[in-house]
Formats: sequence, C-alpha cells, structure tokens
Amino acid sequence: MKFGTKAIHAGVSPDPSTGAIMTPIFQTSTYVQKSPGDHLGYEYSRTHNPTRTALQNSLAALENGKHGLCFSSGLGAIDAVIKLFNPGDEIISTSDLYGGTYRLFTKVFERYGIKFHFVSMADPAALESYVNANTKMVWVETPTNPMMNIIDLKAMAAFSKKHGLLLAVDNTFASPYLQNPLDLGADIVMHSVTKYLGGHSDVVMGALVVKDDELHSKLAFLQNACGATPGPQDCFLVLRGIKTLHLRMERHCQNGKTIAAYLRTHPKVDKVYWPGFEDHPNHQVAKDQMRDFGGMISFTLIGNSLQDAKKVMESFHLFALAESLGGVESLCGHPASMTHASIPREEREKVGLVDSLIRLSVGVEDAEDLKNDLAKALSKI
Repeated sequence: MKFGTKAIHAGVSPDPSTGAIMTPIFQTSTYVQKSPGDHLGYEYSRTHNPTRTALQNSLAALENGKHGLCFSSGLGAIDAVIKLFNPGDEIISTSDLYGGTYRLFTKVFERYGIKFHFVSMADPAALESYVNANTKMVWVETPTNPMMNIIDLKAMAAFSKKHGLLLAVDNTFASPYLQNPLDLGADIVMHSVTKYLGGHSDVVMGALVVKDDELHSKLAFLQNACGATPGPQDCFLVLRGIKTLHLRMERHCQNGKTIAAYLRTHPKVDKVYWPGFEDHPNHQVAKDQMRDFGGMISFTLIGNSLQDAKKVMESFHLFALAESLGGVESLCGHPASMTHASIPREEREKVGLVDSLIRLSVGVEDAEDLKNDLAKALSKI
C-alpha cells in the first residue's frame, strides 16, 4: 500500500455499529463489564480507548512498525522511553537536539542517576569512546533541531547493534512521509505528534512506534502506569490531520526548497541551514534516507546581530512568531530564547546555535507570498 493510501485508510475502518466513515470520539472514562474481567477489550480510558487505538494503529502503519503508543505530549513519549532504564545506566545523545529533550534529560533524569553524553554524531566511529558496560541506548534526532544536521541512521543502527544498544530516533522534523527510521534499523521512533502529524496547530501529543513485542509491552506498561495519555478528542483531530499528511508534506517540501533558495541569495542573509543544498555536509545521506528535504529551515544574518534578528521576526506578516512547527501556517522562532532556552549558551554555541539564529517552519501558503513576506521583513534591517 502506497503512503497516501495508508494515510487515509491504514489502522482505521468504518464504525461497525453505525457505518460512520470517521472513527467516533469515544468520550468515556470507563466501560461496562459483563462480569469482573469479562469485557470487550476496554476497561478504563487511561489504559485503552477505541479512538486512541485507531490512531495508534494508524501511526504504526505509517512508520512501518507493529505497535503505536500515544502520549499527552512529545515529552511524555520521551519520558516513557527513558523510564526503561535504571540509575547508573548511560545514554549517548546527539548534541544538537530540541531544548525540551535536553531539559528532560539533564534536569529530571540525571537527578535519578542516569548519565547522558551529548556528542556530535557526524562520525559514528567517534562514539566508540563513550561506550561502556553501562551504556544502554543511543538517542538521535535527524534532521536536528534547529541546525538541520543529518545523522546517518544506517550507520547509527550498525553502531548500536554492534554494542547491543537500543536506537531511538526523534523523527518529528521529517515525519513518516519523509523518513522511516525503523526501516533503517532503529528500535524506537518518537514523534511530537503536535507538529506535522497533527498539522493544524490545534493538538499537543506525542507518540512512539516499535516493531518488537517485548519492547512494546514495556512501553505500554509505562504508558498506563504513568498515565500521560491523550484524550479521545485530540486523537480524533490527529486522525483527521493524518489523512492529508502526504498532501501537506508535498507542499511543505516545495515551499521549503523555494524559500531556502531565496534566503541563500539574499544579501542580508549569512548562513542558511537546509539539507537539500548539495553542499550540506550530509546531503547525500539525506538523499539516501529521506524522500525529500522538508520545510524546516534555519538561517543567520550578516553581522549576526541579535537586534537585527529580533527586528526581522517582529516585522513578519505571514510568518507568525510562535513556538512549535509543522502546521499549515508558516511560523518563525528564535531558538535561543524560545525552544532551546533551557540549553546553556555555551552548549548552544558549540553546535552553531547563536543568538541571531532564526528558525522557519515553512507552511503551505503560496510561496511567492512567503518570499514577499521575507523580503519586507529583511528590508527593515
């Protein structure tokens, strides 16, 4: 089944009681049982809900996995993954990653004795020195947030397998339309469903997808025991969003290419970070493991002035200054003070995240209107 067909049909079917084409919103907390323990597969909606089940099945199909698990946020999903481990365990993480993930790792789980190594993954061989008997997992983002670095997932899978480590991949920036980490050797795929999967900036949710039954059982236990589960209304909205994922992503990619090319030729723009450029450090890897290059772009200005960056962001009309990404509308953000403020400045600057960096989530508007919006904003400096 091709991706567009899966987006519309996989994991869902008409409601057997009414024939409703859309999965109903099962707005219930509990379910009647015929006798103690004798029920129809549903006892309590923290544990299972039919609307959530349909969404979990759909997400599993999109990622070519076997099991999907939904959580109340992307961080809730990551939280469940890290709870697989024990005090003294160690995790190797990419050094360029979402600030909320860094905060969860360092401010929450390091307090409980889990150690994290934040390293560049440009060369998998360089990770060898961080492996010891306590190492349990490798955490990868690709493309990374916000520097748009590309990490070779096949190489990371080979490294992880060699050392008996789990490989978890945050696939939020790519979405299942562009990249399927499980097919490349990952064990766990994580999504901030809030972003491209929901696609309309009206839901906060996270998800995990796996193939292994035992791993799913452990994560499902944590999902239920810790209780960070989404409600059926949000699950319904994401099911609706997924049906147009392939159409939206095609336009995000088209517009991303147009805007990246425009920014690169603008006299007031310094560096543009987008993996579709042939001189991007890992462009060939991106070509090999992704179907296109997406709609996420970061850039800096000539002179790297924070004040100039602020003036540009304050001057947009179509690019709304807001956190998040992946919606149909275009957004701009300032990672240093917004999404990545929890990362110390010296750590941000090590990966190139300077105070003047602007991150764009290019939406599905007309590309010419977006170019004009950029032109007008940049003319203010």
